[in-house]
Amino acid sequence: MQAAEERGYEAGQVLYMAMELSNRKWKLGFSNGARMRRKSVEARDQKRLLEEVSLAKRKLGLPAEAQVVCCYEAGRDGHWIHRWLSAEGFEVLEIDSSSIETARGRKHVKTDRVDVEKLLDLLLRYKLGFRKAFRVVRVPPEAAEAGQRLHREDEYLTGQRTRVTNRMQSLLVAQGITELSLKGDFAARLARVRRWDGQGLSPELKAELVRMHVQYRLIDEQLAELVRAYAAELESGTAVGASRRRLENLKAMGPKTSRILSAEVFAWRKFGKAKELAGMSGLTPTPSQSGDEQREQGISKAGNRRVRWVMIEFAWLWLRWQPDSELSRWYRRRFAHGSRRMRRIGIVALARKLLIALWRYVEFGEIPAGAVLKT
Repeated sequence: MQAAEERGYEAGQVLYMAMELSNRKWKLGFSNGARMRRKSVEARDQKRLLEEVSLAKRKLGLPAEAQVVCCYEAGRDGHWIHRWLSAEGFEVLEIDSSSIETARGRKHVKTDRVDVEKLLDLLLRYKLGFRKAFRVVRVPPEAAEAGQRLHREDEYLTGQRTRVTNRMQSLLVAQGITELSLKGDFAARLARVRRWDGQGLSPELKAELVRMHVQYRLIDEQLAELVRAYAAELESGTAVGASRRRLENLKAMGPKTSRILSAEVFAWRKFGKAKELAGMSGLTPTPSQSGDEQREQGISKAGNRRVRWVMIEFAWLWLRWQPDSELSRWYRRRFAHGSRRMRRIGIVALARKLLIALWRYVEFGEIPAGAVLKT
């Protein structure tokens, strides 16, 4: 156990603060390790919160210069609170809400007051050395967070285009029309379309489809802009651009895959060992053992979902475009002749090995064994 004194704090000289955030009110819980104080402030009222911190120090008998250690659950507010309080000199812990323990087998009371007290209790336990009380979110630098916008916007716009496309096709299928391209002069083709009885579409339906096609074209143009942004970034001197250039030297690696891996992982994260990288992606096994019963529950899925998704997709591409690599041969020996379920299990295992191999390639220049580089 790591005692609080080992972190340089003296007993009774630290103000612990837990924050329960909502859109209207923020519940604050303060403690000096022995007594507790609860207050409520308007959401995002920075001045009032700092005043409550100063008042809590006086009420709990702490000096004005006492260190403040605070925590809150990561959520829709993002990381600005962490950056603001860190700039004020606080030690800030942003908590992964899924790691907070809950009572099982019975209903439990949940209110903001109860939640802030529980967070405060967990914070005290964490600072006394119980590091498994919760998991702390790793907050990216502002530049790294801004660098993640491009591929996340691409993900959002692609989903919106799919939504509009599916809606338009559903409206047409309801009239017995299954083949009508959305490219080019859609309105002209729509005017010539005939239903099952030889009649044209109703003016109301045609007007709706034309309006939706305007949305489709706008999203399509925005996605084309992102394609140009991907190409421009590759020539830039940013950390993401440098990481992408190295990754795209590998055959099978495309711009979107390299972009996600660079911006989410390789351009700013540092790992001491391969297990940390696998844990970040959620591609780690979760065995379950009780007495003589042992079983595997699959991967943890506790990490970055974008990295996990793109690596599983990339693993299939790797098998196709890097068939002579050591990792592809390993997969064929272990899983290629098994059932469909075994091949799917194997592709997840290959994705984990590939992610570690790519990290070593970007970080240390170690080309994956047997891999082919683009000419």
